[in-house]
Amino acid sequence: MMATGRQEHIPAGAILVQEGQSFDAMYIVLQGEFRVSIAAGGTEPARSRTGEVIGEISFVDSRPPSATVTALEDAFVLAIPRQQLVAKLAQDEGFAARFYHALSIFLADRMRSTVSRLGYHSTDDLVEDVEYEDELDPQVLQRMTLAGARFDWMLKRLQGA
Repeated sequence: MMATGRQEHIPAGAILVQEGQSFDAMYIVLQGEFRVSIAAGGTEPARSRTGEVIGEISFVDSRPPSATVTALEDAFVLAIPRQQLVAKLAQDEGFAARFYHALSIFLADRMRSTVSRLGYHSTDDLVEDVEYEDELDPQVLQRMTLAGARFDWMLKRLQGA
């Protein structure tokens, strides 16, 4: 992704993704914060920060975005062109499996966070010695740690480039 992606500076106030308008990349936030907003009702369901992915839902379902993403501060993203990412996924099954697995974990985490923020979560206290259905598997946590380390490595390489 580093080889095909390009770093882009997004100035504060600039729109990275416009609701309803197709775009040709998926973005990884390298630095900065973005507001995600939906025109209908003027809601702000989320914010995206360093290490998060923007445009992944449109990448997966090939539909125009359902929200607008605006830089809240000067930011940097790694723009990964859709066409090149699709080609890589088609030719490298191992990469594709890891990519989609990581994307599904990311989307699940985002959905849980959104549900919690909207107040749809249970207020029951958790009991420490009970294993809950929605607990993360220790192997998943290890993979997330590895993904974080890889992201840090990628940031250092991009900053040195």
